[in-house]
Amino acid sequence: MALPVMAQQLIQSLVSLIDNFMVAGLGDAKMASVNVANQVNFVYFVLMFTLSGAGGVYMSQYRGAGDEEGMQQAYRFKAIMTMLLSIAYFAVCQLIPETLIGLMTIGNTARDEIIPLAAQYMRTVSWFFVPMGLSQAIGSAFREIGRPKVPLVISVGATLINTFLNWVFIYGSLGAPKLEVLGAALATNIARGAELAAFIVYVKAAKAPFYVPFARLLKARWPLFIEILRKSGLMVLSEASWVVSETVTTALYNGRGGAEVVAGMVAGWAIANVFFLVFTGIHVSTGVIVGGALGADRLDEARDKARWMMGGSVVAGAVLGLLQTASLLAVPFVFMNLTPHAMEITRGLLIVISVYLPLWALLNAQFAVSRAGGDMMMGVAVDVGVTYGAFIPGAFALALLTPIGPVNMYAIVKLTDFLKWAVAKRWLKKERWVVNLAKPAAA
Repeated sequence: MALPVMAQQLIQSLVSLIDNFMVAGLGDAKMASVNVANQVNFVYFVLMFTLSGAGGVYMSQYRGAGDEEGMQQAYRFKAIMTMLLSIAYFAVCQLIPETLIGLMTIGNTARDEIIPLAAQYMRTVSWFFVPMGLSQAIGSAFREIGRPKVPLVISVGATLINTFLNWVFIYGSLGAPKLEVLGAALATNIARGAELAAFIVYVKAAKAPFYVPFARLLKARWPLFIEILRKSGLMVLSEASWVVSETVTTALYNGRGGAEVVAGMVAGWAIANVFFLVFTGIHVSTGVIVGGALGADRLDEARDKARWMMGGSVVAGAVLGLLQTASLLAVPFVFMNLTPHAMEITRGLLIVISVYLPLWALLNAQFAVSRAGGDMMMGVAVDVGVTYGAFIPGAFALALLTPIGPVNMYAIVKLTDFLKWAVAKRWLKKERWVVNLAKPAAA
């Protein structure tokens, strides 16, 4: 179940790495501008994935119960909420991108060069956020009903298109105009349009059990819609607190120098994202396997599978941590156009992330288990409580009271993740997640 999902994540991460390689050829400042914009967009992406995931909890359980109409209701929630969020964020990107980029580059010596380029990128790339929301709803639904190869194949096609068009538009290849940063945004938009078209064609041809045509999207079972929305509110609060904290601390790191700091940290994350495939694989497979067992009312089986997933996640995280350490050898070749200081930052960040990977994989599995049974409150206790009680205060203390660099800042404040693990472990023992959500809804 996890392998096709991880393969899809691997391909997307490799393409992201290639994108960063191509933009890095334009210099530190232009690479920094694209990636600061994407740091802001990251908040939107996380919220979109979270709303889609809230519907996915019900999708997996209805699939386990064999309830096709329930699956369609879960899909309606996913599609409606992801598109509404996309419309709202599109308006933000069109109206105030300079303000958002300015907040992310306070104290950075190259901010006057970064802000206009990043704002241009945000305005352009936001035009296809609404289609991307619908693609997310369809693609994630296929994974939740146990057919992860479908989004894998379509994602491969879309990412190949994106990579090819980056080469064409960023550098003006094949007679195209050399658009640089704007070209990266244009390539992304075309790829997203192709991805949505492929999903719609396939989902209709395959007669997927969850799918309803766009014209019937609003014929929702509204009491169930409100129930999912109520539960997802806690899930959104949890993820929003996490992503806001990550964005705030990223802004603090960005203020530790100039464009070379932003470029170096971004290059490190571009490589690390290749190995973060373990998180998506764990989360999706746990939701399908544990959620399916809960929906079928096999509660003891769900408990056993949850324990196995959490134990296996630590092993998977450790293996990928070792592989990521070996990737340090590739930094001078992949990011040869970065300055030596930027490359030094990249290497340091990769070492820190490698050490934390087993812990993060376990945390991811703990969250996936709790959400498989509709227990969204654990995320609030862990993310809101620990993040704003320890992580954020620690980050600001280091930024304001010490001269240490961005990598050391990150390594120190992430020690709070051990506290997250302890809180989540204690919470899961209460078994509030051992719930069949499909049974009361179908009654």
